[in-house]
Amino acid sequence: MRRLLSAAAVAAAAVVTMGNSAAVGAALPHDAIVWGSCTDPTLAGAGAQCGTLQVPLDHANPGGAKLTLALSRLAHKASSPYQGVMLVAPNMLSGTGYEQSLLGQQLPGADGYDWIGIARRGLAPSVPALSCEPNYQDFNRPNYVPTTPDIEAQWLNRVQGYADACAKAQPDLLQHMKTTDVVADLDDVRQALGAGQVSMYGQSYGTYVEEVYGTLHPLSVKRMVLDSPINPDEVWYRAANFDQNTGLERNFLLWFDWLAANDATYHLGTTRAAIQQVWAAQMAKVTAQPGNGVIGPDEFADTFLVTPYFQATWPLFGGVFARYVASGDATEIQAVYSQFFQHGNDNVFATLLAQTCTDAPWPKDWSQWRADTVASAAQAPDTAWGNTWANAPCRVWPAQAGNPVPVLGFAVGSVLLLENSLDAVTPLSGALSVRQRYPHAALLTVDGGITDGVTPNADSCVNSVLGTYLSSGKLPPRKTANASDVECAAPPAPVAG
Repeated sequence: MRRLLSAAAVAAAAVVTMGNSAAVGAALPHDAIVWGSCTDPTLAGAGAQCGTLQVPLDHANPGGAKLTLALSRLAHKASSPYQGVMLVAPNMLSGTGYEQSLLGQQLPGADGYDWIGIARRGLAPSVPALSCEPNYQDFNRPNYVPTTPDIEAQWLNRVQGYADACAKAQPDLLQHMKTTDVVADLDDVRQALGAGQVSMYGQSYGTYVEEVYGTLHPLSVKRMVLDSPINPDEVWYRAANFDQNTGLERNFLLWFDWLAANDATYHLGTTRAAIQQVWAAQMAKVTAQPGNGVIGPDEFADTFLVTPYFQATWPLFGGVFARYVASGDATEIQAVYSQFFQHGNDNVFATLLAQTCTDAPWPKDWSQWRADTVASAAQAPDTAWGNTWANAPCRVWPAQAGNPVPVLGFAVGSVLLLENSLDAVTPLSGALSVRQRYPHAALLTVDGGITDGVTPNADSCVNSVLGTYLSSGKLPPRKTANASDVECAAPPAPVAG
């Protein structure tokens, strides 16, 4: 769960009303969304509109306190047959969600939809935004691997302090951050748009929002795309921790293999074993003396453990690693770490925890966490402890956890599942579990695909299936066995440089 990206800029006020929607059935009365220009330069440059919608803090008390959701809309192209509204389920591992309406310009067959991006509750530019301890991801943290009781105690104190800070930051909001709250918000958005039905597009953690929405509001769903689906049986102690570790370790070592194959560029060694020796030596070096006085083993590992998530980053981080090994200067690593992990991401980190810590109960007994992490670290020494400490605030989270919604998909009429077979964050086993729940679904698997998320910018094999589905609703034929219904080859490895 450690990968975090920056939040988007503040949304503009709204001025123009929404046009007609291809609704099925009558929408419930609701405040209309008004749309206007966007202050975010990327959204504005794409021709998107921005707006806001007030929703109840507590949907069980609709007349009580409100919060404000920030929305963006990329309208359908008049030249394409209108397909209705496409809600993008917020995926907090990919930014705010507010900007994800832009998928309407990046995906085949997307032109007929009004694409709606939503900054989920707690996540800026929605108001209020949750932030607990802006310096929590700062430099010189205790070593992830608790080689002494003192290090373990330091981490337990840190995560307790973070949970306490969240309790003080937004105590009322913290009680209403579950996926079911987000789903209720999305249904308010649907009603405000005047749509009897909507299509939905989600990726990674966003797919769980779709799964719950489809369970609670199946008749409101026209089509669903679940790109890298979450296994609903594993939320979240297993899914956010231990289900990921071995896959992340595997992909990290695949990056080492790629570095070895490109030794003419990076000069780090010609075998996986040689790269592992270089890695171990550099980890020992920054453990003994942090680079530039700030890059210790945690910051060093976090910087390069972006690679198991995104294969496209391999050349970037290969260059950063090689230059550091050659020069011993950690300035570039410090800059990259600051970009990916520091102050701007506390809003993302806090909001992600607020959801995952309360969707389902987490073990309270630290001895269980320790034993599970030790066992996981035997297979995933580079990833296990970092993931555990990222999730450990959930053990002492200051809001009561609920019980996960039993995800049922039999009443959802049309679903396309997409999965990279070597995705570490959402393993293929989870996609197969989700497929079993949806009798009207088809699963496309990219064999050997590594990145968390098949789309956008997929190859012609994926785009052909996806474009056909988005434009017509036609799915590939479903096989009798619980297996991939269509398979695409993995894209070529990135070019070194």
